[in-house]
Amino acid sequence: METHLNREQSEAQRKASVLIEALPYIQKFNRKIVVIKYGGSAMNNEELQRNVIKDVTLLKLVGFKPIIVHGGGKAISKWVEKSGKEAQFIGGLRVTDKETMEIAEMVLGKVNKDLVRMVEELGVKAVGISGKDGRLLSVNKKYAADGQDIGYVGEVYRVRPKILYDLLDNDYLPIVAPIGMDDNYDTYNINADEAASAIARSVKADKLVYLTDIAGLYKDINDPSSFINRITIAEAEQLIEDGVIGGGMLPKLTNCTQAVRGGVHRVHILDGRIPHSMLLEFFTEKGIGTMFHLKSDTDMQ
Repeated sequence: METHLNREQSEAQRKASVLIEALPYIQKFNRKIVVIKYGGSAMNNEELQRNVIKDVTLLKLVGFKPIIVHGGGKAISKWVEKSGKEAQFIGGLRVTDKETMEIAEMVLGKVNKDLVRMVEELGVKAVGISGKDGRLLSVNKKYAADGQDIGYVGEVYRVRPKILYDLLDNDYLPIVAPIGMDDNYDTYNINADEAASAIARSVKADKLVYLTDIAGLYKDINDPSSFINRITIAEAEQLIEDGVIGGGMLPKLTNCTQAVRGGVHRVHILDGRIPHSMLLEFFTEKGIGTMFHLKSDTDMQ
């Protein structure tokens, strides 16, 4: 019969094995920039939220250089409704009039500082900014796919990454709210996925991570066996061309391909509802999400 001491030794050995498996990945990505787009259900559950922030701070403490780009769509919708307005979407994009833009900026500002507080509580220095600070994100007005005017929704055309480099060089963890300005200094809301992709390209991030509400990419969302663990950008673009991928997944897939084409080494789609999904993806051989890369190879993640 296994004694209590033997069980403790077995558990200790298991933990040691996990650390040993993680070591090559920690060495490989030491001092590398990782951009994490944080949104979806993981933002609306306090326990999941703390797990995500713990993961990001751990990445920082073992030598990564993380940057968080966060969303806040559900919180914005809640406050828009509280103001007596009805949230309106065209082609998946929020119609953003002047009043809605003010609400969005207020809500995203609160989300931003709440995340700063959570990181600081774990002993890591964090600075929360929006794309307006230092003119980090410059935008043009964006229109719906059919040309409809959707208000103050912006499309990033320029990123000034110096402010992010300065924060990283001074050992801060930057947390970015997806708000930008146009050339007339008007304020625009930006899709957080697009903002994260633009920022990752500008800082030549080694990794871009999308924390979502799905496990990753499927050829057929209704067939679990069609899950794709790794895929090249050429293969992903072929799936788009063939019409295999559509609906809400298409814009995210486009952001993934643009990021890799723009110099990001790896892009990952992960289910943010799974506790510590980032650690499982980064520090284990197989990972648990979908990884996008430029060409077929056998490199480590």
